[in-house]
Amino acid sequence: MDITLLLESFFGLIVLLALLMLVLFYKPFKPSKSNKKKKRVVDSPKKKESDFIALEKILEIVKNRKSTNKELEDTLNLAIKHHGTIHPKLGTRTHPDFDIYGEILLRICRHPNTSKEIILNFDRELEARNEDYKKDINDFLSKGLNSRGV
Repeated sequence: MDITLLLESFFGLIVLLALLMLVLFYKPFKPSKSNKKKKRVVDSPKKKESDFIALEKILEIVKNRKSTNKELEDTLNLAIKHHGTIHPKLGTRTHPDFDIYGEILLRICRHPNTSKEIILNFDRELEARNEDYKKDINDFLSKGLNSRGV
C-alpha cells in the first residue's frame, strides 16, 4: 500500500471528524427569553394558595371511602384546574406521571359515593386537554367501570 494514500486518507478522516464536530457543537444565535420584555404578572386577590392541591392529596381524597359526593366533585374540579394537562408522551409510552391520573380514574370509578356525572365530567375534561392520551384514559376508565361490583 502506498504511504501517500494512507496519509491522504488519514488527513481526510481528520477533516471529516472536524466537520462533524462543528455540526454537533454549532448552535446558531437565538435571542434568549431573558432578553425579551417580560410581562408583569400581578396576582389577583381572589386567588387563594389553599386552592392548589397536589396530585397525591387528590389521590388520598379519592381513596378515602368516606369522602362525600361533593368533596369528590370539588377535588376533581381542582385536579382539572391545576393538573389537567398531562406531560407529553415519551414516544409511544405514556409519561410516568400518567400512572397517578390512571389511579385516580380507577379509584373514582370504584368509589361508593361517586356518580356518573362526576366520572363523565372528569373523563371528558381530561380527554379534551390531553388528545394524545385518549386511548389510555379510556382504557383506565373501562378497567375502573368493569371492576365495580354492580
